Amino acid sequence: MKRLFLYMLTGMSLMGVTSCSDFLDTVPHDALSPSTTWKTEDDAQKFLVGCYDGWADPTQLVYLDCGSDIGYNNFEWEEWKTIGNGSMSAAASVYDMYKFDIIRRCNTFLENIENIEFEDDAKKNDMIAQVRTIRAYQYFDKNWWYGGIPIISNYETAEEAQVPRNTEEEVKKFVYDELDAAIPLLKDAPSSRGYIAKGTALAIKMRSALYYGDYDRAKATAQAIMDLGQYELDSNYSNLFTVAGQGSKEIIASVQRIENLKTFGVIGQMYNNADAGWSSIVPTQKLIDMYEMDNGLTKEEAGTYYDPAHPFAHRDPRMAMTVIFPGQDWNGRIFNTLDKQINGEDNKDFPGGADNASKTALTWYKYLGPKSQYSDMWNTNACPIIFRYAEVLLTYAEAENELNGPSAIVYDLLDQVRLRAGHKAVDRSKYGTQATLRELIRRERTIEFAGEGLRRADILRWKDESGKMIAEKVLNGKLTRIVGTVDYNGTDPYTRATITGTDEFIENRSFKVTNRYLPIPQKARDANPNLEQNDGY
Repeated sequence: MKRLFLYMLTGMSLMGVTSCSDFLDTVPHDALSPSTTWKTEDDAQKFLVGCYDGWADPTQLVYLDCGSDIGYNNFEWEEWKTIGNGSMSAAASVYDMYKFDIIRRCNTFLENIENIEFEDDAKKNDMIAQVRTIRAYQYFDKNWWYGGIPIISNYETAEEAQVPRNTEEEVKKFVYDELDAAIPLLKDAPSSRGYIAKGTALAIKMRSALYYGDYDRAKATAQAIMDLGQYELDSNYSNLFTVAGQGSKEIIASVQRIENLKTFGVIGQMYNNADAGWSSIVPTQKLIDMYEMDNGLTKEEAGTYYDPAHPFAHRDPRMAMTVIFPGQDWNGRIFNTLDKQINGEDNKDFPGGADNASKTALTWYKYLGPKSQYSDMWNTNACPIIFRYAEVLLTYAEAENELNGPSAIVYDLLDQVRLRAGHKAVDRSKYGTQATLRELIRRERTIEFAGEGLRRADILRWKDESGKMIAEKVLNGKLTRIVGTVDYNGTDPYTRATITGTDEFIENRSFKVTNRYLPIPQKARDANPNLEQNDGY
C-alpha cells in the first residue's frame, strides 16, 4: 500500500492551510473557501492528509532527551540547551511547542466534513476519529509541557482569538474525552503506514494516563493494545532505529519521511564532526552509568567486575546499540573522542577541538547506525518513532506495580523487554518489594527508550520518597565528560578506551520547581494579553 506522505505534496497544495497566523495560530487566512471545497469524499481526504503534516514533531522527538540528564544540546540557537541547563525564560531561546496550526486544521476539518455525504458512514466516522485523535495528541503534548493551554475554536479576528488559558485539568479531561469518543470509530488496523488506527489512539490514551498517574486507565489501555494482537517486540533491538526496520511490528506509530520527497535533515546534525555532522544531540556519561552490567548488577553493586578505566565493558547489550562510545568500531574506523591528536593529526572528534565535536565524547547510535543506510545524511528517510510496543509492556508493568506490586506479571513484562535485547532476566529476590521494583522499572524505562524523547517527561512525573520531582535531583549540578585515550592496537572495542577521569566540565545545570513547565513564549503573550505566564518566568 502507498504510505501516507506519498499523498502529502498533492494534498497540501490543494488544501493550502499550512501557514500560521500571528495570533495564537488560529485563523486560517490562506484556507480555501468552504464554498469551493468540501464537496466530495476526495476533498475530505486531501484535508485529512493536511491534518497529518506535523501532527507529531520529529525534531521534538529526537531533541527532547537534551532536556534531561541523559542528553545534551551544544548550540543555544537550536533552542534545547536552555531547557537542559535550566536557563529558560520567556524571551530566551527555548524550543517552541506552543503552536496551534495543526489544531486549527483539525478544527477546520471537523467543522466542514459534516457537510459532505459519504457512501459509507463508517469511512466518514473513521476520518473524523483520526482527526480527533490528532487534535487530542496535540492538546496532550502542549498541556503536558505548558500546564494548561486554551481550548480553541476557529476565529475570524485577532480579538476573538484572545482567549485565556484553560486549566491543565480541563485540557486533560478534553483529551481523555476526545480519545474515548474516537477510539470506537477507528479501524482496528490502519489502511496504510502512517495513518492512525486504534493502536495509535490507544497509545496516546495510555501515555497520557501514565503521565498523569491514572494507573488504572493506563494499565487497562496497555492491555487493550496487547489484545489487538497487531504488535510484538522486534527480535533485533537495533533494527528498530534503521531504515530497514521501519516496517517492524513493534512500531505502533512513527513520523513518516520519504527520501527525496519529504526528508528529515536533523539526522545530519546528530553525527559527530569527523562524519561531517554537528554533534547537536548527544548522550551523556550519566546514561552510560545507568546501564547494568551484563550480570544484572549495577556498576555500584558490581565490585571489581566494573572497571572505571574501562566503563563500556560487560554492560547491558543495549548500550552498544544505543550509543557510539570511544573505542567502538564505527563507519570503517575506530571511534575516538579522547585523543587530541591521532597519528600526528588533529582529531576532528576531540571534544575540546571544533565546535561540531561532541562535547560529551559520546554520540547516539540510534537512527545513525549504520551510516551507509543514508545516501545523504542531511536529507534522510529516517522515521522517528512516536510509540512502540515496548512502551506498552513497560507502561503496564509500571502501572501494575504502582497498583499491586510486586507481582509476577511485572517481572514477566520486564523480562520480555530485557531478554529480547540479550540482557539477563530480573532477579526476583533482589527486586522483591514495590519500592525496589519501582527503581528497576524506572531504570529499565530510561535504558530502553534512551534517545527517543521520553526521559524529561519521566523525571518530571516521577517523585522521590519526599515527593520531590526526580528532575530536582538529576538536573542540578555539573555536567561532565570522560577523558582518556584509545589504544589502536586493542582488539576489544569495549576496552580499547582507557578512561583516566570523568570530571571534564561541560556546563552547570539547574532545575527549579518552576521549571516543571516551559515558559509561554513571549510572542504568544504579546499577541494575546489574556495568556497568563507560568510561575517563575
